[in-house]
Amino acid sequence: MVKERPSNALSVDVEDYFHVSAFRHSVTRADWEKLPPRVEQNTDRLIGLFEHHSVKATFFVLGWVAEKYPNLVRRIVDNGHEVACHGYSHALIYQQNRATFFQETVRAKAILEEQAQQPVIGYRAASWSVTAESLWALDILSEVGFQYDSSIFPVRRDIYGVPDSPRDIHQRKTSSGLLTEFPPATVPMFGRNLPVGGGGYFRLYPYAFTRAALRRAGKIGTRRFIFYIHPWEIDTEQPRLAAGLKSRFRHYLNLSRCERRLGRLLSDFRFDTARNVLTELGYLDIPGKTSMVTSYDAVAREQQTTARTNRLKKTAEPLQARAGLRGERG
Repeated sequence: MVKERPSNALSVDVEDYFHVSAFRHSVTRADWEKLPPRVEQNTDRLIGLFEHHSVKATFFVLGWVAEKYPNLVRRIVDNGHEVACHGYSHALIYQQNRATFFQETVRAKAILEEQAQQPVIGYRAASWSVTAESLWALDILSEVGFQYDSSIFPVRRDIYGVPDSPRDIHQRKTSSGLLTEFPPATVPMFGRNLPVGGGGYFRLYPYAFTRAALRRAGKIGTRRFIFYIHPWEIDTEQPRLAAGLKSRFRHYLNLSRCERRLGRLLSDFRFDTARNVLTELGYLDIPGKTSMVTSYDAVAREQQTTARTNRLKKTAEPLQARAGLRGERG
């Protein structure tokens, strides 16, 4: 089948099944080390599938995963794909304060750049958690050197969404300059935006509907869309975790059909990395960006200075107290 043109962006959120926000109430951070990992083998399966279809993709890699499997990022790069950042701990941004988000983002970006040996300029939040109450995160992303973000879903959902946000690629002003936003694909329907850009929606809708909706999405504005998938979505053998009925429905629905559907999608549309799509459209020529290495070193120096100051305070306080006591006695 002849692939449609122009290229759209294909993306993978590289996280394991137990990182998913649907299980955040039943799986703790401590449980991650106890559960059998499957992210590495599933990501390798996707790399093989993409190679079979001669497509390149953007892999938004969780910092925790990169730290655990340091060779995975290198394999992604060696196969010609883009490495981008999915945060460090898969925490929802609007449940973090600015300092924690800054530290985790710097940490994840530095890990990925060290392993990839190239700049990491794209970011996607865990569970699309850049919402109206956490738009401040865009200032931090721009400050630490990201050139584009793909975190704002222009829909209304229980844990994410900015329904009045633009559906097409656009640029947002931040305190450090312009940041390009590449939202997941939606189509207007019945007075609202219908999500059609991947994930659970890809497994929920019949494939014919998804194909028609993406063709429609590809005719609006810049005529480009971004599609997303997770490695665990092609894994029928993953352990079944305890959760509420809605969470289990969202996570396990049609896992057995996902890989086959994805193969059809790769045959029906032309895909490339988000970086290449945005570069072709002229969105990534943004001056004034700082490198993460500089930002990371600055943060490290600041943390070291703070630690030294705290140690000096702890040492000085008893001395000051004793000095004060001697003064009173004198």
